[in-house]
Amino acid sequence: MPFTYMLQCRDGSFYVGSTYNLGRRLEEHAAGAGSAYTRCRLPVRLVWHEEYMRIADAFAREKQIQGWGRAKRIALIEGRYGDLPDLAPSRQAR
Repeated sequence: MPFTYMLQCRDGSFYVGSTYNLGRRLEEHAAGAGSAYTRCRLPVRLVWHEEYMRIADAFAREKQIQGWGRAKRIALIEGRYGDLPDLAPSRQAR
C-alpha cells in the first residue's frame, strides 16, 4: 500500500515523502540513500505516516504537506487536526 510519511531530521527539520514500501524507504533513509536532503541530516526518525489506496493520493498528500509551515506540520504529527485550519495562511496574507 502507498504511504505519505514525515521524518524528523537531526537538525529538527522535517522531510515529507511518499512511497509504496514504507519499511524499505525508511531503511534507505537511514542508510543515507533516501534523499539528498536527509543524507546530510542523519539520523532521521519517522514521526508521522498515512496509508492510501492509490499512489496518486499519497503523492498529492505529500505535495500538500510540503506546502505547510512548521507549526501546521507539528499539529499534524501531534494529531491536533482541529488546529490545522487555523494554521493555514489567511487569504489576505497571500
